[in-house]
Amino acid sequence: MLRNKTVFIGITATIILLLFVATHLVLRNNVSSKPRDYADIAARGVMSVAVDFSPLSYHIQGDSVSGFDYELLQMLSRQANIEIDIHPETGLSKSLDLLNHGTYDVIAQQIPITTENKQEYIFTKPLLLNKQVLIQRTDNSGNVAIRNQLDLADCTLHIAQDAPTRLRIENLAHEIGSTIHIKELPDYGAEQLIILVATGEIDYAVCDEAKATVIAADYDNIDYRTDISFTQFMSWTLRKDSPVLRDSIDSWLTQIQETEEYKTLYTKYFGTKTYDKHRRISNEINDSIAAQ
Repeated sequence: MLRNKTVFIGITATIILLLFVATHLVLRNNVSSKPRDYADIAARGVMSVAVDFSPLSYHIQGDSVSGFDYELLQMLSRQANIEIDIHPETGLSKSLDLLNHGTYDVIAQQIPITTENKQEYIFTKPLLLNKQVLIQRTDNSGNVAIRNQLDLADCTLHIAQDAPTRLRIENLAHEIGSTIHIKELPDYGAEQLIILVATGEIDYAVCDEAKATVIAADYDNIDYRTDISFTQFMSWTLRKDSPVLRDSIDSWLTQIQETEEYKTLYTKYFGTKTYDKHRRISNEINDSIAAQ
């Protein structure tokens, strides 16, 4: 009887301990599950941000970290006098899921501002002009198989899982009146897709031009000059319940974009011509808004 009682107490204690641990993990993982806007973040002094683990957004080499979004976040941290807790992610779908659940306050990744995306999220002011491009190999003479979008009929294009690229490719298939096969690769980003094309494991992939420009520089046999989409504005993404935070970030970004430090950062990743074009279009938009 004593032994049975001891066993019962031991099992009960184990169950209680497991419940305690489980509760602790749930609370830890959902510490930010309550919708947070600027006031909550300012009170805490920390903003939780997801970034894309890629050479363009967040890249680790040796002991140094680089990337346009990462370095811009450092500027924003100083401008806003707020700590930014950065979390690199390899998949956009996971970042969006954790944003929706309140784990992250912002996704600092270049995401296209489309009508479909605006139905679910709000965006910061445009940070980049970008477009979707076809990744393909060149032959020994530098030629490629596809230069005209009509030649994409019956081709298989590989994309990152849940990438916004899918909708554009589906629309393009309707435009050319033919089938374009789409294959999503889970846990693969632009860098991995470009490597697969370069090594001949797949023939075609689609990613945005900004990432392709940075990544393809390391591969002599990669071409990305065939457009899949028109030029689009790209921005950081927030939940719809964070409008004040979005407005605050826009204000900080506006001040940052007037500095020489920002110009140096932008041209470092995208070049002087792209910087001048972005500034010209942004000024035209601002003038149009001011005239309304």
